[in-house]
Amino acid sequence: QVQLVESGGGLVQAGGSLRLSCAASGRTFSNYVIGWFRQAPGKEREFVAAVSRSGAETSYADSVKGRSTISRDNAKNTVYLQMNSLSPEDTAVYTCAAREARYSSDLYYSGSSYNYWGQGTWVTVSS
Repeated sequence: QVQLVESGGGLVQAGGSLRLSCAASGRTFSNYVIGWFRQAPGKEREFVAAVSRSGAETSYADSVKGRSTISRDNAKNTVYLQMNSLSPEDTAVYTCAAREARYSSDLYYSGSSYNYWGQGTWVTVSS
């Protein structure tokens, strides 16, 4: 079992930045790929970013690429999602998810690939 807790959400003005955190407890954190997903009101959940076990590999959705950075600190069992140049279209609940991976370069993009989920943190961007 892996328990995930997100933090760092809140209300921010358009053009601003936020850093979301995903803190994990339970099994060996460095064995897990961590992904961030978001779901806006009335919309489907969508992939945002993912980071490999070591942090060497990352992937981003086109909607956040170039203005977001996902990183991890395995010593602190934490993954971060830095988001810049936020717009109202980024308003959503952001949730991190974990899946144990066999290979260090593995990444997963589909929510169905992940086994463990946090409760989510709201990000609201005002115009």
